[in-house]
Amino acid sequence: MPRNIPVSGDMTAVGALHDPPFARTPAPAPLFARRAARLRALAPPGGIGPYLSFLAGLAEAQANVARVLPAPAVIEPGRLQAALDHAMPPIDRAGFRGDADFDALAERLFTAFQASDMPDPAARALASLRGRDARHRTVQMGELLRDGATDSPAEEGFLAAALELHFARLAATLPAERLHPIADRVCPSCGGPPVASVIVTWDGADGARYCACAQRATLWHHVRVKCTRCGSTKGIRYQEVDQGQSDGDEAAAIKAETCDECGSYVKIMDQRRDGGLDPFADDVASLSLDILMRGTAFHRSAPNPFLSRY
Repeated sequence: MPRNIPVSGDMTAVGALHDPPFARTPAPAPLFARRAARLRALAPPGGIGPYLSFLAGLAEAQANVARVLPAPAVIEPGRLQAALDHAMPPIDRAGFRGDADFDALAERLFTAFQASDMPDPAARALASLRGRDARHRTVQMGELLRDGATDSPAEEGFLAAALELHFARLAATLPAERLHPIADRVCPSCGGPPVASVIVTWDGADGARYCACAQRATLWHHVRVKCTRCGSTKGIRYQEVDQGQSDGDEAAAIKAETCDECGSYVKIMDQRRDGGLDPFADDVASLSLDILMRGTAFHRSAPNPFLSRY
């Protein structure tokens, strides 16, 4: 069962800096390369291990494609300024319908991944996705961007990977120092929800908490002991998988932060306990915490297309 951990100084301290930078945008090729390495390191021989190894191969393909593609066009300065002035996300995630550049990126990614060793069901799903017409793909993309799931579960992981690479490349062109909050729980680059939150160990932000965008890999500062879904600071608690510790001295690096006000939870990860934590990779690898949380009154509020069927 999950172990209920009271709010403590360890998980809620404000960190070493009073004013950490608000946002950090991704460097796509290094990001996906690190994620691939993390997924491989986390993959056990059995259980969820083969799935993590599969995702590692997909992340490696993302990294390889990111290295060879030319940088995307920078958002037109006037449009960027208008978005910032009106507290709107510079990247219009909700309005994205695909274009020739995205189709070319997706095909390049699918070709790169097809060269890897994948199980037959995955190979058939990839072939099916590549055979879809543009209209069907547009519908699938809309479903993924809206709630992280489609009516074609065998195909959605590949399409989600292409979307993630596309939007991470766009987010990389944004000036991180100019991004600012647009709403309490959403990514400042695209307006999307977080996949998890992480306590970081960066210079200038050591001990600060950041949310990680579910699709754009942008990180943004979010204060501790505050729900990432509803913004409440009341009834915040922490639950972890009970591994037999009795005194909390060996608290887990990954916990579920629950909110009594809205009944949701999101994972919070502490890089001070494990410097290799990756919000996306470790979210999938900590599936056991999600499974245990099903026995509680809290529902997961952080979408992850690679966990949508679990």
